Parts: sequence; structure tokens; C-alpha cells
Amino acid sequence: MSQFDDRQRAQETKFSLDQELEFKAQARRAKLTGLWAAGLMGLSGEAAADYAKSVVVADLEEAGAEDLFRKLRADLDLHAVDLSDHQIRAKMDECLAEARAQVQAGV
Repeated sequence: MSQFDDRQRAQETKFSLDQELEFKAQARRAKLTGLWAAGLMGLSGEAAADYAKSVVVADLEEAGAEDLFRKLRADLDLHAVDLSDHQIRAKMDECLAEARAQVQAGV
């Protein structure tokens, strides 16, 4: 039974690590997407960084990416940035792929 217990512990440890890395990637995606949106809204420097932080916080409201999308959609509309839902979601996907690569690379 010892080998089975060791294997089970290893799988649990791997699952836990995978979940932690995915959480970090999701948070980084929110930050990257927030910086992108900030640029579209004409924000730069400290204002862009503060906006990106607010996007990260908004993304923690509920599971999934809909809270992130709703914030981006509302803020871009408020600043009269003309983008389709598809364009915003595509950028979110692109940022998630980039974020996962950065987290895997330890950046």
C-alpha cells in the first residue's frame, strides 16, 4: 500500500501545484488585459497600473472570466473605445496564453 499512498500524494501535490499556477496565470491575464485596455483608454504610467490592478480585483469577483469581460466591456464603452465583444474576448484569450507562458517560464 505504500507505493499507492506515495503515488496518491504525488498526484495531489501535482494537482495543487497546477491549480496554483493556473491561478497565477489567471491573475496575470487580468493584469495584461487591464494594461491593454488602459492603453486603449488613453491611460499611461501610474494610471494604467492602477487600472490594471482594478481589473485584477474585478476578476476575483466570481469564478470564470465573465466578471473580467463585463468590467472591460463597461470601461471601454465608457471611454468610447469601439471594440466588439469578440475582439475583447480574443484579446483575453491571447493574454491568457501569454500569461501561462510567463508563469511556466517563471517570469
